[in-house]
Amino acid sequence: MTKLRLAIVGAGPAGIYAADILLKAERKFDVSIDLFDHLPAPYGLVRYGVAPDHPRIKGIITALRDVLDRGDIRIFGNVRFGEDITLDDLKQHYNAVIFSTGAIKDAGLDIPGIDAVGSFGAADFVSWYDGHPDFPREWPLDAASVAVIGNGNVALDVARVLAKHAEDLLVTEIPANVQAGLEASQVTDVHVFGRRGPAQVKFTPLELRELGELRDVDMVVYDEDFDYDEASRAAVASNKQVMVIDRVLQSWRQRPGANNSGGEASRRLHLHFWAKPVEVKTDETGRVAALVYERTRPDAEGGVVGTGELREVPIQQLYRAVGYFGSPLPGVPFDKKHGVIPNHEGQVLHKDSNERVPGVYATGWIKRGPVGLIGHTKSDAMETISHVINDQASWWQPADPSPEAIVALLESRGVRWTDLDGWHRLDEHEVALGAPHERARIKVVDRDEMVRVSRGE
Repeated sequence: MTKLRLAIVGAGPAGIYAADILLKAERKFDVSIDLFDHLPAPYGLVRYGVAPDHPRIKGIITALRDVLDRGDIRIFGNVRFGEDITLDDLKQHYNAVIFSTGAIKDAGLDIPGIDAVGSFGAADFVSWYDGHPDFPREWPLDAASVAVIGNGNVALDVARVLAKHAEDLLVTEIPANVQAGLEASQVTDVHVFGRRGPAQVKFTPLELRELGELRDVDMVVYDEDFDYDEASRAAVASNKQVMVIDRVLQSWRQRPGANNSGGEASRRLHLHFWAKPVEVKTDETGRVAALVYERTRPDAEGGVVGTGELREVPIQQLYRAVGYFGSPLPGVPFDKKHGVIPNHEGQVLHKDSNERVPGVYATGWIKRGPVGLIGHTKSDAMETISHVINDQASWWQPADPSPEAIVALLESRGVRWTDLDGWHRLDEHEVALGAPHERARIKVVDRDEMVRVSRGE
């Protein structure tokens, strides 16, 4: 019987779902899958992109762990594609490769002053508070007033972590350095800005509701933002999710501190709708000093137009949460405009000719862009896997497809890779670190320490 030796680069949900779907699919050949990731631990953005106080979402890890613990997928962690292994290497040892490398960089925001000192991408901040090993251990939280630009779930995650008191995160798996950094935070006011109105936001009701449950934080919303037009009223009436969001926001209007009227909490979280950022002002040292925004209004077609009215909010730090963006991979076509690998239903295409690249596939955010929730990657993977199965005639013909060959290659290059047993060791180590403090775990941040623990060194 023919055998498919498949490499998957990226061990987040997209890559693990793709492996699971292929192993369960109807096919006329055997399958052997090797999963590679540049990090020593699996799970991608579920481990390094979901806020530590979101244990419900992190429950997805349980399902992913069940897939890996079946033992029919090999994991090679701490392996950098383009450095430790290349596309040519994969062609020598596999019949095909699926790239599921996601999107971890911030999309840009082209306004004057956006590169000022104290202006950050939200993705970098998320990587810091999630203990990503490739990001700095410290983060400057020396500003009293902070702006977050965006109206999606990442913007609310960032705003919530900034506004929340550090001791209220002790029940989570937050790393020790992050806990210490948040403990020293000077933040008193967090301002969230969105171009559209309350009925057009991109975050989910759960994310919004959690904001209102923060201890010693006043929710500040402004009555002028709730003068709904016909389209907004229709959205509230016809869409259950929008209805719930509106109900939450309306309840906040009745709270002490709404409209900046002066509540009793020591911190405030302000939601500004109909606010299009137009400029970041700086002080004489080049640091963020204020955000200038233009008031917008609905255009009756689901969009917004500017009103010409400019307003200014004093801030000392800014986070842009306007979307994630994919990163190019050596030797793989890349669409610089959209931050994705060009493809047709997961079949990778040459950038210039739109012809298929045999044996090369994509799934997840690097395939379709950073849209949709984690669960959407399942249907995404099914589409890609169907083509992998049906494209048998164009698979690569590797010189040495034996499972031992890739191990020998990594060993010859001195790569200190981690495997599934290694992840179990690291997992148990982190849980043990948290146990004396009655915490689920304390995440190890240092890459070398992660590798040492995983390899039992």
